[in-house]
This record gives sequence, structure tokens and C-alpha cells, in this order.
Amino acid sequence: MDDRNLETRAKRRKGASLGVLARIGLLAAAYAVLTVVPPFSSISYGPIQVRLAEALTVLAYLFPWAKWGLYFGCILANLGSPFLVWDITLGAFATLFAAWLSQRMPRPYLAPLPPVLVNATVVSAYVAPLSGVPYWPVVLYIALGEAVACYGLGYPLLLAVSNNEKLLGVLRGQDNA
Repeated sequence: MDDRNLETRAKRRKGASLGVLARIGLLAAAYAVLTVVPPFSSISYGPIQVRLAEALTVLAYLFPWAKWGLYFGCILANLGSPFLVWDITLGAFATLFAAWLSQRMPRPYLAPLPPVLVNATVVSAYVAPLSGVPYWPVVLYIALGEAVACYGLGYPLLLAVSNNEKLLGVLRGQDNA
């Protein structure tokens, strides 16, 4: 392989890396905005919540980079949380783990399930005692809110993106999209 080929490959790799970082940043920003901006902020925190940004977790099923955008977006969003330290650490890791699991689901209709189950159990474990509400009702409330976000909004988003070749190409970083 000659030096020009190596140089060309290195430039392509650098461009791809910058593109992935840009997509991660945009997804993080979208997640944060959908969580902290009114009126969404009023339903994004607490024992009864519907965090609409969680609809974006299904994107990890299609795009491996998406889990990092969701993780960083969750950290940013949780800067406004009344459970600040707990949400920034455990809540963000729950979102990352749920997205990682969504990425590994065998069928698209299963992609929204991990965020529902992971957040219902992990987030409830600290929100319940910190808010003085019994654990099991909080599990139910958070599971229902996650189901609304992930199945009610996220699954249709997943299908729409999956069926749009141009958008798929853009989000995969393909120049010819």
C-alpha cells in the first residue's frame, strides 16, 4: 500500500469519527432539550414521569453510536433534576444500559422494552426513597411513563427511520445518502 492510499484512508477515518461525534452531540442535545424545556420538564422528573426524550432510546437499535448520545444527553438533562447526583449517575447509566440492550434486541418491536424495564427498576430504586413514595407504585408509574415514551412515541419513530433510506444513510454517515 502506498503513502497516498494510507493518507486517503486516514482522512476518511477522521471524517467518519467527526461525523459520529457530531451525531452523538446532536442526539445528546435533542435528549436534553426534550427533557428540560417547558412543558416537558414538568413531566420529566419525579415518581410519576413521562420523559418524552426516552423515545429516542430506540435509535440505539439502528445506530451503535446512539447509546452515547443518549447517555450524554441524559447527563445534561439530569442537571435539572431534583435528584441531581442520583440521576446524573444511576439514571444516566440506566439509560446507557437500556440503550445497549435495545441495540441487541432481535426484533424492532422489542427495542423499546429495555428502557421500560431498566428505568422502571433502577430509577425507582432511588426515586422512591428520595421522594417518600413506596417502591412498587413508583416502579409502576415509571414503567407506564416509559411505555408511553418508548412504545407510544419511540416505536413509531423507529419504524419511520427504518423505512426512510435517505435518513438511514444520513444517520449512518453515508455520503451518498
